[in-house]
Amino acid sequence: MGTQSWWSRTDNRFLEGALVVAAVLAAIFGVLLPALGVAGAIDPMDTREVQIGTATRVPGSVTEGTGGHGMTLTGTDHADLTIAHPGLGERLLLALPEVVGSLLLLVILGLLIQMARTLRDGDVFVPRNARRLSAIGIIVLVQAILSPILPTITTALLVRGTPMAAEIPVSATFTGEFVLLAFLILALGEVFRRGTRLRADTEGLV
Repeated sequence: MGTQSWWSRTDNRFLEGALVVAAVLAAIFGVLLPALGVAGAIDPMDTREVQIGTATRVPGSVTEGTGGHGMTLTGTDHADLTIAHPGLGERLLLALPEVVGSLLLLVILGLLIQMARTLRDGDVFVPRNARRLSAIGIIVLVQAILSPILPTITTALLVRGTPMAAEIPVSATFTGEFVLLAFLILALGEVFRRGTRLRADTEGLV
């Protein structure tokens, strides 16, 4: 008496389609549009949210000139650093954290799409997927480290040599959620690896 899987071919197509749509959106809004902004083909990013050192020192806004471009810091505690006419280097620094994060997300989505395609054969527990899960875990861990570091470094470079540098401290705040998620994915990859190895050993005894 056979068993029928609850996962249908339609479910698999829907999953693959959703992952592909997510990858396309990430590529357009996270990579292509920021890249066009850096190149000057469309309006570039000109604002970066920053955390200022002392809220009472900047109650409204501070405007200074830097390299011929006006730089404005507006807000308290979490403020907006706005560059009126960013040059090529400034546009690149403003876009870099989002582009890097989106590229890492695209790699993760690509690996998930490859995993979803193994469901066509009715079996996701294959050695290739164990390696893919391990790769996803490492990428999530890298993203957990880069996510606070890249904005901090690029912001420091943006305000270097300007009076704004005294208002914006160089600091990065790390959170443990993504690190925990990364280790959970790595652990799941190890479960996949041991499960596929055990099944292969069992099949060899039959």
